[in-house]
Amino acid sequence: MSESFDVIIIGAGHNGLVTAAYLARAGRKVLVLESRELVGGCAVTEEVWPGYKVSTASYLVSLMQEKVVRELELPRYGYDIIPKDPAFFSPFPDGRHLFMWQDQTKTLAEIAKFSKRDAEAYPKYEAHLERLAQVAESLLLTTPPEFPPTGIGDFIDYLKLLGRMRGLSQKEMVGLVKIFTQSAADLLDEWFESEQLKVTLATDGVIGANGGPKSAGTAYILLHHCMGGVNGHRGLWGFARGGMGAVSNSIADSARASGVTIRTNAPVARILIANGRTTGVALANGDEIAAKTVASNLDPKRTFLELTDPANLPADFVDGIRKFRIEGTSLKMNLALRGLPEFKAYPGAPGPQHGATMHICPSVEYIERAWDDAKYGQPSHSPLIEMTIPTMYDPSLAPPGHHIMGIFLQYAPYTLKGTTWDQERQPYSERILDVIEEYCPNIRDIVVDYQTLSPLDLERRFGITGGNIFHGEMSLDQMFVLRPLAGYARYRTPIKGLYLCGSGAHPGGGVMGAPGHNAAREMLRD
Repeated sequence: MSESFDVIIIGAGHNGLVTAAYLARAGRKVLVLESRELVGGCAVTEEVWPGYKVSTASYLVSLMQEKVVRELELPRYGYDIIPKDPAFFSPFPDGRHLFMWQDQTKTLAEIAKFSKRDAEAYPKYEAHLERLAQVAESLLLTTPPEFPPTGIGDFIDYLKLLGRMRGLSQKEMVGLVKIFTQSAADLLDEWFESEQLKVTLATDGVIGANGGPKSAGTAYILLHHCMGGVNGHRGLWGFARGGMGAVSNSIADSARASGVTIRTNAPVARILIANGRTTGVALANGDEIAAKTVASNLDPKRTFLELTDPANLPADFVDGIRKFRIEGTSLKMNLALRGLPEFKAYPGAPGPQHGATMHICPSVEYIERAWDDAKYGQPSHSPLIEMTIPTMYDPSLAPPGHHIMGIFLQYAPYTLKGTTWDQERQPYSERILDVIEEYCPNIRDIVVDYQTLSPLDLERRFGITGGNIFHGEMSLDQMFVLRPLAGYARYRTPIKGLYLCGSGAHPGGGVMGAPGHNAAREMLRD
């Protein structure tokens, strides 16, 4: 080994970069190794076609922790988020439509078109979710307590957690338990009668999930997407100026300014272990680099089943990682457009609809049927489609007069029955355009080119096992003290000196930086 570092981070996704930046600021000599030619993991901007700069995977910002943004001084390095307004636009087959705006008064007027009762209930619903989100959000930067608890200190940690709920009313306490266990559909049925409002809100309960709106646990995914904010304003989502790569690059530049070394085109082949502790890593080219501490930003399966010799791990741990559920059902499609889509339900371009997240999913039942297809190994015949056009906020991402549109789709299962994604990618892309065409008749006329990334393609391109955008299902039995496994939710692993710092650790997926922040804190404590 010709060189050595205090810490090696495997993977230059945003969480790995956050970990590196914090460790370097604490005086550690840190090396980040990235297999691809650019940093960012799934938060990247790539010139897919000449002149079109595309956020190929992740596409919106909200959950990024303000503490991380402030402490790493990210705005100094180009971090600039533009709030999205309106938030949502939902067109319906009967020609009606629903907008949801940052201005609640405008939103209530829209809801009242479908139900005056729902318009009256909506502010109470928002306030209820806000209170629950405050409690849940307070756990994002918290290291989970030991589970099962083994000593008095562990029980004290649990009492401290209960203390965070002191300000909740009895109704809110019940609501907190419900939101972690019930389905998005059940939650919304308790509050609203309008199908149009319920389906617009239900989409956030199934994004990235292996489940339909009627699946238990999807209410928490909905809450997960209600947390965070933009520029200090809670609940907002926004586009990163320069695309999602600008978020990752700002963290990377902050890390470099603190002395971090980042190497791209440097895939790690294995983690080196001697006498039960890490000694460094071996690269695919055969080079070995020494470090007493290694943190993996990769998902748990890649970390422990591919880069680590199972002989160095407890058998029950290896068995648990093998059973960790990680197959994704999300597809990302990126389009280069020579114009804007014209909606039958709201003609005119450009218009406010093009600045929103545009939904194609007319009812909760429609989403549930889409999930039914996926359960049996088929891409949804009539999928839930979310469309965003970042060039409405940042025209520099495309040639003059042209646009980029990102499509995030549920459901496209990683494992298909009787076929493969290499066979289905092209015909399914055409099916997606068929569905959009029912709402936007001009869509094929304005498409210059497109890129379709199935879960298999997401795995191949970004190294996320099963194409799961969260590095593992965000279900109750794979969260908090159970992420990735009971007894190993505190970023440490069975191997001394080896840590997890990516989305496979608490608090899970999304561009938030929390796993990276928390892992760095625990590493410095050790």
